[in-house]
Amino acid sequence: MDAEIAKLKGIACDCRIDMLKALATAESGHTAAPMGIMDFLVAMYFKILNIDPKNPQKSDRDRFVLSCGHYAPALYAVMAHRGFFPIKELLTLRDLNSRLQGHPHNLALPGIENTSGPLGQGISQAVGMALAAKIDQKKHHIYCLTSDGETQEGQVWEALMLAPARELDNLTCFVDRNFIQIDGNTEDVVPLEPLAKKYQAFGWHTIEIDGHNFNQIIDGCLQAKSTHLPTMIILNTIPGKAVKEIENDFTWHGKPPTPEEAERFIKELK
Repeated sequence: MDAEIAKLKGIACDCRIDMLKALATAESGHTAAPMGIMDFLVAMYFKILNIDPKNPQKSDRDRFVLSCGHYAPALYAVMAHRGFFPIKELLTLRDLNSRLQGHPHNLALPGIENTSGPLGQGISQAVGMALAAKIDQKKHHIYCLTSDGETQEGQVWEALMLAPARELDNLTCFVDRNFIQIDGNTEDVVPLEPLAKKYQAFGWHTIEIDGHNFNQIIDGCLQAKSTHLPTMIILNTIPGKAVKEIENDFTWHGKPPTPEEAERFIKELK
């Protein structure tokens, strides 16, 4: 198990490096949250999800819904390393007519389950997928990643009410609890705490973990499959993770590194 975790950490480091190169080349995109969520995405795509990059539309695949579409640079990096498309294509990020736009488009890139952009809609999409799977008596699992900032959207809470009412135990959602959004700390903009208690009050099995701890991520997903409720896993993450200069700095929410900054950050990662 230790060797497997070490391998996952190495993949996450490589993905961060390739993502920084892509952001610097594009001169556009989000840096902080994608750096912070990389460990989680690597755990999902290399350990948890039932997927096949060579057959991305197989009917029994698990579905992964990215609600916070601005996390796309991290998702693209992980998908490339998983084999969905060539790693070199990451350098086309946000280019005109590129398959790798600023927010994922499910008709443009194999393996993308939803088109995202407007925040707060992904969890509703995931609830719909999970409900459809229940009706069709399918066994695949639905996973959805949301950001804590988008939890301020009202539509999120409508979906949170519906999932337990329909007993959607085939649904596991995650909220990236990094405490930042474009205008600052979430608790200064629209406070979310006590977040775990709110999810529990809406009828969700709720787990809170370290979003950089691969063992906790894997164990949390396994625990979610053993309950009879939809599960919400709160991922405590550090925005800008692995580059001390930008960790926990909300000003890096929506800006890319310059080529010089990317080179410096990559040296730190190596």
